[in-house]
Amino acid sequence: MRILERHITQSIVKTFCATVLIFCFLYILIDTTSNLDEIIDRKLSLGILLKYYLSFFPVILVQTSSIACLIGVLLTFSSLNNHNEIVAMRSSGLNFWQITRPAIVFSLLVAAAVFFVNERVVPDAAATTEKIRDENIILKVDKIRKSNETIRNLTFYGLKNRLYFIDSYNSREQTLAGITIIEHDQNQNIQQKIVALKGVWTGIAWKFYQCQITIFNPVNLTSPVKIKVYKEKLMDIKETPNDFLNQRLNVSSMNIRQLNEYIRKFASSGAHKALQSLRVDMHQRIAFPIGNVVIVLAGLPFALMFKSRKGATFTALGLAVCVGFLYYVVNAVSLAFGKGGFFPPVVAAWITPMIFAALAMTIIETKSLN
Repeated sequence: MRILERHITQSIVKTFCATVLIFCFLYILIDTTSNLDEIIDRKLSLGILLKYYLSFFPVILVQTSSIACLIGVLLTFSSLNNHNEIVAMRSSGLNFWQITRPAIVFSLLVAAAVFFVNERVVPDAAATTEKIRDENIILKVDKIRKSNETIRNLTFYGLKNRLYFIDSYNSREQTLAGITIIEHDQNQNIQQKIVALKGVWTGIAWKFYQCQITIFNPVNLTSPVKIKVYKEKLMDIKETPNDFLNQRLNVSSMNIRQLNEYIRKFASSGAHKALQSLRVDMHQRIAFPIGNVVIVLAGLPFALMFKSRKGATFTALGLAVCVGFLYYVVNAVSLAFGKGGFFPPVVAAWITPMIFAALAMTIIETKSLN
C-alpha cells in the first residue's frame, strides 16, 4: 500500500470508528434516560445493564455502518480538499478511481464485515437482548405497546406440531384475521390444514368464523380425505393471546440459512402474504451490506467537487446526512412495496442499491471525474 493510500485509509478508519462509538453512546444515553424510572424501580444491577447494552452493539454497528462509512469518507476527502491535496493528486495524473480506491476498498471490507456480523453475531445478540428484556426489564412502554399493537404477517410454531400464519392480530380486541394453520404428523407430513376468515378469543378458547378444515392423506397430499366447513367453531387451540405476542417469529434472530429453511418448509402453507414478507427479508439480508459500498460511491463525486475550503467539513456532514437519509427512505419504500406484493422480493431488496449505483456512475461520467 502506498503512503498516500495508507494516509487516506487511516483517516477514514478513525472517523468511522469514532462515528460508530458516537451512535452507540447516543443510543444508550437516550434509552437509559427515557427508561430511568423503570430501571431504578427494578433496581437493575450494573452487570445486567452492561450485558443488555453490549448485546445491542452488533445491531447498532450493522444499522449505522453505512452512514458511518459515508461520514468517514466525506470528512476525509473534505480535509484533503482543505489542504489542496486533491488538486495535487490530480496534477500528478491520478484519476477519480485511483484517488478514491482506498475509500471503495474500505467500504467493501465494511460490507463484508456487516454481512458476517449480521449472519453470525446479530442473531445471538438479538436473542440475548430479548431474554434479558423479558427476564429483567420488560419496561412499561413495552407492556403498553404490546397490549395495544396490531401485529401483521404473524408466524410461529405452536403446540401439536402446528405452524401458524396470521395476516393480522389485534392485541387489544384479541382477534385474528386471515388465519392459516398447518398441522404436521411426527414425520412432518401435512396432517390437516385449517383456514379461517376471523378468530375471536372468548376468554377460554378461540372461536373461528368461516372456517374450513382439510384433512389430508399422508400418502397422497393432493387428494384430501375430508373437508369440513363451519360458519363458526370453537377450536382446540391451546395458545392464548399472550402466546401470540410472545411466541411470534423474530426474523432478526435467524440467519439466511435458517430463514431460507423456514421459507422452504412453509412454502406449501398457502400463507402468501407472510411468505412474501419473509422472502423480502431474506433477500434484504444479502443486499443490505452492499449499501455501504453504494452509499459511499454515491457520495464520493460530490466530495471531490468541493471547490471552496470554507465550511467544507460542514458541507460534507450535511451531504452525508442527505445521501444516507435519501437512501434509507427509498429502501424502506421499496421493501414496503415488496412486502405488500407490488414488487418481487428480489426487486424490492435490490432496486435501491441499483438505482443509487447507476446515479453515482452517471454523475461520475457527466462531471468528467474519471
